[in-house]
Amino acid sequence: MEYYLLSQKLLFKDFKGLVTRTTDKVRQAASALAERLHRPVVYLQSNCHHKEDLARDIMRRDRVKEGLITVLSAVEPCRTWFVRGNKQTQHLELKLNWGKCIHLYFYFLHQQLGFLHLRLQTWFPFLVQICFNGREWLSRQLESAHIKYKRRDNCFAWIEDLERAQKLMDQQISTNWQELFQPLIDLCHPHHPEICRPIGGSYYWTVAESEYATDVMFKTRADLDRIYPAWVHHSVMSFGTEQVLRFLQRADAKEVKTDRRRGPDGVRVKHWLNDNSLKLYDKGSVLRSEVTINNPKDFRVWRTSELNPTGDKQWRSLRRTVADVPRRAEISRAATHRHLEALSVVQLKTPLAEEAGKVCRAKRKQGHRYRALRPFGDDALLLQTVNRLEYAIAGFHNQNIRKELYPPTRCPKLQRKQTAAVTRKLALLRAHGLIRRVPGRHLYHVSAKGRRVITALLTARNASVEDLTKMAA
Repeated sequence: MEYYLLSQKLLFKDFKGLVTRTTDKVRQAASALAERLHRPVVYLQSNCHHKEDLARDIMRRDRVKEGLITVLSAVEPCRTWFVRGNKQTQHLELKLNWGKCIHLYFYFLHQQLGFLHLRLQTWFPFLVQICFNGREWLSRQLESAHIKYKRRDNCFAWIEDLERAQKLMDQQISTNWQELFQPLIDLCHPHHPEICRPIGGSYYWTVAESEYATDVMFKTRADLDRIYPAWVHHSVMSFGTEQVLRFLQRADAKEVKTDRRRGPDGVRVKHWLNDNSLKLYDKGSVLRSEVTINNPKDFRVWRTSELNPTGDKQWRSLRRTVADVPRRAEISRAATHRHLEALSVVQLKTPLAEEAGKVCRAKRKQGHRYRALRPFGDDALLLQTVNRLEYAIAGFHNQNIRKELYPPTRCPKLQRKQTAAVTRKLALLRAHGLIRRVPGRHLYHVSAKGRRVITALLTARNASVEDLTKMAA
């Protein structure tokens, strides 16, 4: 900001005059746009108004089919620049601090993206936020592709061709965001080139908050209502820190907070990890698992250093920049799938008696007989070990399991015996379909079936009599 003023040969005492003149231009441009398109400008005197509902009411009232719906104006908190006096140095200084200023909300019915809004801060640094909905966008894509669908609010109850619809939604991730949104910036904020000219820059495009959801569609609301209470109970009772960290592909043990809340639309279960969250809720006949990322630094992306773009790639912190949107979507999708997979154990009416009960019986495979598992006895530690969080992503070797099951020893003969014993145990788990081996390597992963069965067995093993009674009720 100091360089900005120096480039225009302005003193700190001239800062307020510069900002006031620039703010007036920005607000006048917004009023001129609304007047030219014959759309209303509404000033909100308090925050008690729900802006989106107000904009939709205006859209329905005026029968807006495309383009600008309205411009809403409101005083809201923001991070902005101030000139303050320093009593010690007796000089004026620039301070970036919290303050309040007018924010302009431009609501549109966009030809490609549908209903969205652009929020413009009318004081330095003139931040712009664009909020849009991927499913609103998908509706336009489906209509262009002549794919029939039924939509309720922000979810689809039925789509004629799910495979094509998924491909259309996946295309959104690789969008050139600046090319898509720059026309909106030019329309709503035409003075931005003039403001940015002294520093020779432009807006830097980032993702402040992203929500990625995986929806499971049921034929009727009654079908979902029959199983949903059990999923809510399982989420609250069985998903602790270790499970949520595994869903979000995190290995470091940090506190996870869980909240169960009943709203007008139903019951929502939410798990927080720092500023990121994983939610489960129902929307009519649709079950939704949703990941919200506000703090991308908790995750990693395979990329080069920004200081050395031609250097070697490494796992580095996920950034806010739109360049990392594909990786952000990949992380979120994997988390929702792991979340739903863990919930699928509840779909079994008698999981221990049916699927999990099968591993408690002897089995023959390729002419060999394998004994029954003893999940509440000798094999409890084995099942708990292979299901550990750090092995969910990278897998495990014989050595990893041996170190957990047996005390350390320097005797080579005893080490060979322990290794052979673990080999037999892993063969037993493979015979029952609980783990799988990576072809060509001595590396193992817990299978999808194994994740369901082991989770069910460990939940029952760790639950109290009161908990089991509640689960059976």
